[in-house]
This record gives sequence, C-alpha cells and structure tokens, in this order.
Amino acid sequence: MAINIDRKKYQNLTHLEFLANQVVEGFITGLHKSPFHGFSVEFAEHRLYNTGESTRHLDWKLYARTEKLFVKRYEEETNLRCRILLDTSESMRYPEPKGDDKHSKLTFATYASAALTELMRRQRDAVGLTSFSDQVDFHSPAKSTKSHHKFLFSQMESYLEGANATKSTHAVDALNEIAERLPRRSLIVILSDMFDNSEKQDELFSALQHLKFNKHEVVLFHITDRNTELDFNFENRPYTFIDAESGEQVKAHPSEIRDTYLEQMNAFLKGLELKCGQYGIDFVPADITEGFNHVLLRYITKRKKLF
Repeated sequence: MAINIDRKKYQNLTHLEFLANQVVEGFITGLHKSPFHGFSVEFAEHRLYNTGESTRHLDWKLYARTEKLFVKRYEEETNLRCRILLDTSESMRYPEPKGDDKHSKLTFATYASAALTELMRRQRDAVGLTSFSDQVDFHSPAKSTKSHHKFLFSQMESYLEGANATKSTHAVDALNEIAERLPRRSLIVILSDMFDNSEKQDELFSALQHLKFNKHEVVLFHITDRNTELDFNFENRPYTFIDAESGEQVKAHPSEIRDTYLEQMNAFLKGLELKCGQYGIDFVPADITEGFNHVLLRYITKRKKLF
C-alpha cells in the first residue's frame, strides 16, 4: 500500500532540508547509532591525586608500581565540530544534468553535504560550511543551533540554483587558507573532484597535509563521474572536448587519446590516494552514478566497524 507523506509537517523546511531528513532517518534506522558522535578521548598526562576528589580516574596500575596516587588527565572532552568543505568550481558542474536521475558532481556533493549537516544536527554537534573555487567563497562558523542549520541549507540550495558559476579551481590556495582559519580540532569533510589548475601536484598534496594540523581528522570524498572521467567511455565518433573552467576546446577522436588520458588520470589518482594514506586522510572514492546516499551509507557503515 502506498504511503502518502504529509508535507504540511515539512512546510517550514527547504527541499534540501526535507531530502536530508529522509536520508538521515534511513541511516539512523539502519545503523541504530551514528559513528560520527564525538572524538575518542585521548590520555594526555598524569597529575598527583588531591585528597577528597573523585577516585574515578585514578591510575591503579601506576599506584601498584609507585605506591603513589596519580590521576589520569585527558584531552578536552567536547562534542564533534564538523567542517564541510564544498568545491563549487565549474568543473564540479560536470556533467550537465539530463533528467531527474542525472546529476552533476556539484549536485551530488551538495546533497551529501546536506545529509551530513542533518546527521550532525541529530547528534547536536556543531557544523560549519566552507565553499571554495578559485578562492574561499563562503565560510560560516560551526554552530549547532536550528537557525544556523537552516542558514546552511539555504546557502547550499543557492549552489543548486547556479550561484558561483564559471569559476575555476585553485584548491591549493583555498585549502591552505581554510587550514589557517581552523585552529580548533575538527572533523573536516572535503567534497571535491580535486581538479586543480595548479600544475604543481606536490602543492596540492601539501595543502591537504596542511589540513591535518592541530589534530584535525580529514575525510576526502573524491567525487567523479567514473564512466567518462575515470574510464573515458565515449562512443566511437569524433568529439569536441571543452574544458569546463577555461572554455578551451579540443576536437579529437576518443580512441586516439584514450591511452594517454587514462595513463595521466591513473597516475593522478594513485598519487592522490597514496598521499592521503601517508597523511592519515581518509580517502573515499565517490562515483556520482552510485547516488550520494549509497556512497555515504557505505562509508558510514565502514566507519562504524572501525570505531
């Protein structure tokens, strides 16, 4: 029997907020408890026990060795602070949407950002949004209030409507600037195709490493259209390939350039994944044809098993 949704209950929500509500409800139902909640509390140091205080954190093993009472001190316990970094450059608008089932990389990333924002709201965790292209275009503080979440959803919907179009990518400068703006420990989630106009790949990797400062935890959702961008699957006929950011055009037959393209693309991907592994960044391949909800759920399920 079909179930009709009473949209009156959601009349104060934007389309994006309503969608995020539905998706996250499914996540929570399937996983029972979100794996994103809070940071692991890490031991920092010992201090001498003061008479009369709680014995909860006494280190009894150390007492057995020294016959002195020491209390374990831990790093600050706090709710999670999540910073979503959303790439809104022109390359993220590929491919052009065709019908309700075909989305661009930016649509995929925006929906995923909305779902993550809703997930943080359910946990009462602070979340902030930063969008970047050739520079940092938008940067909000990290808050957990209802009004703040509505503001973020409104901002994200502007990207779906075409705001910030025709901008190139300079992820190196943007990521370094963002790293300087985030002095407090946070979970940083990057949603980007990582196609940077910079010819120096090492600078891009260095910018990612910069984000690891101050004990930030970094997750990179590398967003691509696997069929065309990674596998280079095109029909056997001439094409005019257009650079989404510069507008430069090249007329070519796919069979003539396929091997060279795949060699360079595979080298870039291997380098990106290798550096993420070296820097302790969680690298998550995100193919837009899978749907953002499936990609997120797979990652969240994996994360739940790890923690």
